[in-house]
Formats: sequence, C-alpha cells, structure tokens
Amino acid sequence: MIYRKTGAGSLLPKQWSLKTGLYKISSKGGTPELISANGRNPMFGADNDAVYAMDYDKMPSLIRIDLNKQTQQTLYTAKFGTEFILSPDGKYLAFADRFKVFVTPFTERGSAIDISGNDKQFPVKQLSVRAGEFISWSGNSRNLYWSLGPELYHASIEGLFDFSEQTDFAAKNGINLGITVPADIPRGTVAFVGGQVITMNGDEVIQDGVVLVENNKIKAVGTRENVKVPTNAKVFDISGKTIMPGLFDAHAHGSQGTNQITPQQNWQNYASLAFGVTAIHDPSNDTREVFAASEMQQTGRIVGPRIFSTGTILYGAEGAGYTSHIDSLDDAKFHLERLQKAGAFSVKSYNQPRRNQRQQVIQAARELNMMVVPEGGSLMQHNLTMIVDGHTTIEHALPAAKVYDDVKQLWQASKTAYTPTLVVAYGGIWGENYWYDKTEVWKHPKLRTYVPMYELAPRSMRRPKAPDNHYNHFAVVKTAKELSDIGVVANIGAHGQREGLGAHWEMWMFAQGGMSPLEALKTATINPAKTFGMDHQLGSLEAGKLADLIVIDGNPLEDIRLSDRVSHTMVNGRLFDANTLNEIGLRERKRAPFEFEPR
Repeated sequence: MIYRKTGAGSLLPKQWSLKTGLYKISSKGGTPELISANGRNPMFGADNDAVYAMDYDKMPSLIRIDLNKQTQQTLYTAKFGTEFILSPDGKYLAFADRFKVFVTPFTERGSAIDISGNDKQFPVKQLSVRAGEFISWSGNSRNLYWSLGPELYHASIEGLFDFSEQTDFAAKNGINLGITVPADIPRGTVAFVGGQVITMNGDEVIQDGVVLVENNKIKAVGTRENVKVPTNAKVFDISGKTIMPGLFDAHAHGSQGTNQITPQQNWQNYASLAFGVTAIHDPSNDTREVFAASEMQQTGRIVGPRIFSTGTILYGAEGAGYTSHIDSLDDAKFHLERLQKAGAFSVKSYNQPRRNQRQQVIQAARELNMMVVPEGGSLMQHNLTMIVDGHTTIEHALPAAKVYDDVKQLWQASKTAYTPTLVVAYGGIWGENYWYDKTEVWKHPKLRTYVPMYELAPRSMRRPKAPDNHYNHFAVVKTAKELSDIGVVANIGAHGQREGLGAHWEMWMFAQGGMSPLEALKTATINPAKTFGMDHQLGSLEAGKLADLIVIDGNPLEDIRLSDRVSHTMVNGRLFDANTLNEIGLRERKRAPFEFEPR
C-alpha cells in the first residue's frame, strides 16, 4: 500500500508535519518506509515494482518511483496541467489540461514527454466538454470518471483509439449528486436592551435602544419604549455599550483547509469572529477548500463568519496550471461556469493582459448573473478601463497618489465600488506597517488567544519604524474619501494581513483620511453589503434582515479606535462571547481548546 503523509499547513497542529512524503507499507502491516520526499496522489500501474505520482518541478509533472532501485524519473510534463491519473492496467494516462479531461496511451521513454490537450506527437482524445477535476479510473481501466461541482461525469474508452467512424467520445452531461442539507438556524428569541444602536439605516442612531432577534432574523429595532420584549426572550443588558451590524470584510484572504482537510476549528475564522467579522468575501482562495468550508459554515458543521469567495482566480499570465486562457466569450463562459458550479457568485479577473479579455469576462458574468472583481496590477490604465468596462469593484489601491476631477467624474458615473485594501496599499509603505510601528500588536488579548504565537510574534514584535509622512496609506485614503464624498462606495479589505484586527485597521485608516467614525463604520457594514448585492439581508440592523451583529464595549462614534473592543458576536442568530467564543444565548456550547493554547 502507498500513501502520502502531508504537512499541517497554517491551520493544523505542527507535530504532524515531520518527515512528510510518500510511504509504502505492507498490506499486512509493519513499519512504513519513506520512498519519496516529494510527490502527491501516488498510484500503481500494472506492476508493483514502481509507483507513479504527480509532482511539480517548474511545471506539473508525472513521475515514476522505482521501488527496487529507489530512483525517480519524470515521465510527463504539462505546462497547463493540473492532474495526471494512470489507468490500473498501465495502458492509458488521463490528464487535465486547461481544466478539461483528456486521455492518451501511456508510454515511458528516456526523456520527459511534454503533453497537452492539442498534442500532435501522440494521440490525445478529449473526454470532457465542460471542465473536470478529481479524475479516477474504474478498476478494469475501461471507464473514466471526473466531477464538476456537484456533477459526476462518466465516459467509456472502448474504441477510443481504434480506427472507427466514431469520433466523439466526450461526455456532455453529468449526474447531479448534490444533496440538500438544512441550514443551521437557532430557535428562540434574544433581546439586546439598553445600548446605543447604530443601525446603518442611513445615519440613524438610537439611544437606549432594543434589538430583538427571533431565530436567525432581526424582529424589531427601536427604543426601549417602542419595542416590547417578549417574556420568553433571553435578555442581554448592554447599557453603556454599542450594538451594530457585524463587519463584512470585502477583500479577505485566509486558509480554509490544508490539502482539502477542513479543520473542525479554524483558528483564523475564530479570530475573525472574536473581532466581530461576521462575513467575508475572499477574492482568491482554493476553489475546492473555500466552498466546502462555506457550506459547512452554513450548516453549522464549523464555526466562522459567512464565507463568500471567487474561488481560484482567473489568472491571465502564463506558466501556472490554473492559468485561465480567454480569447473569446465562449472561453470566458467556460471558466465562469466551472466556478459557478463550485459555488461562486463572483470571479476575480486577475492580470488578463488584454482589455478585450477582461471585457469578455464581464460579458460572460452578465449572462450568468455573476460579479467580477479585478486585480489592477498597480497599472493606472488598467484601473481606468476596468472602471469604464463595468467591473463590480476596483480591488487594491490606485497606483496614483492623487486623482483629479476627470477620474472622479468617470468613477462616479460608473457605479463601480472601491476596495483599496489600505493595509497593502501600493506606492509606499503598506498601511499595516503603521500599526505594527505605532501599537504593540502582539499584546492584543484576542490575537494572543486565537492566533498561534509562532504566527503572531515574528511579524508584530520585530517591526520597522518610520516617520508618519512615509506611510503611503494617508495619501490613498484621502483619495478614497474624496471618491466616497461623490458617491463611490468604499469598502474595507483587510487582505488577511492580521486576523480579525485588520478589519479594524481598515476602518481606522479610513478615519485617518477624513471620514467621520460613522462613515468609517459604513465601509465595514452596509457598503460591502451593497457592493455584493446583499443589502436586502445584511449590512444594517433592520427588521427582517439576517441577525449578524456585534456588541462593542464603548462608543466607536466618539472614538473609532474602540471598535475592536467587541464583547459579543452574533452570526445568523448564533450568539458568541467574543472573548471566549463560547456560544451563549439560546444554546450554551463551549468551544474546544486549540492545540497552541496554554493547558
């Protein structure tokens, strides 16, 4: 038997990361033997004297590991490949190239074979019309299977390479294996009484207010005199505190799994909740991992903010297995459909070099009812055409220190939103460095609780210092404020730079650029909800909306720097003590300790 031992990544306990690689062990048991430090997806062919595996050395490859000689040989490479799967009889090789599934007769020679879907040196047959992944063979090597989102596809290879009249072997339709699982919805009533209510319904702020939550929705919002609290409600007295919508990080990054293993407790997601982040939109993550985590969060299998994502980026540059080649509207539809099948409602157009390619992505998105967020690559001309062409947002800061009325008027007319990601703003020292410089980040009690010190300390303790006028985010946020004043929707985007706390840094920097505390709080609540078309359900405290809210120990309208003093976080009606992240309210549930916490 052959298996792979993989590392822990950033999420799992590190003690399991020693001596990773491919191992063999007798089917009768015994001591495992390391046969290769590299490689993944190990497989046998027709014989037991060699193991085949996928690898990556400059480009995706298939390697052969001789178990007797203990040598390795690269057999195949594919510049735009993502999978190689050898048939059990050793006669055929299935591979994914540019996200489509192909089969070719398997051969071994002295030098590596560079294969592709349009290869001319060897017979190659395409079996998928749409995209495909998770390729597998039947035991008799006569049938091939692959999946696309919830759909399973199957094709027979009988006669595939015979000289016959049949030329089309591709599987056009799959079997939908999707299942319906109930969403996690608490049952009961919770009332928050006596605090200041920042509703985000315009500029409305209610003193001595009441927010009534029934199940997973807001039932009523108003003053103590106007809202009657039912006798069966679980009441929380929040006098002297502030209640407001949960934070929505419009440009988040962070691992949701390791080698498609989703941890039962993701410390990054717990840190987000501790700081009041109740929803994220991640414009670049592993498609297989992020949508699995999203669905698990919705069903209550894991705890975390609402997880929205583009999945893997639509990468325009060459040289990566996930490069998304787009030369037509059909190409664009192909890529958007494969991501939509996996769970995406948005895609990230990333460094597609030609404007017509970016326009094809936008047109495909319009036809598929999807959104497009772009990567500007710090190129002003790219950003301006992105605004003109109708992207949903501009992600990352403009590379120009200042813009004038021509750009402002253009942007105002476009309705394109702006997520400048101030923590990583182009053109100078990133914004996050300011907070490492001016504050002792490693001492923050929430970070010390939910972030391993080996992740927190190196970046936050040994930090560079610089005069204030060297920090570039002051110029970036001034422009963002000017754009906001004329109606451009501005959003926070913490970029995964510092778990949970980064969302507050974003708001604080918007305030440094001249926004009032209320305006800065809107960049983290109602604005992202509007940007992603969710303001009918999220972003404000109004009757009928989903119950995503936070309680802050203090008044951030007087001092925006109090926003990180979150005492309670509610996601979809589930209430958590933000300091312990034990569930409270309608259900008492204590979280398990993390392996890095003191015992």
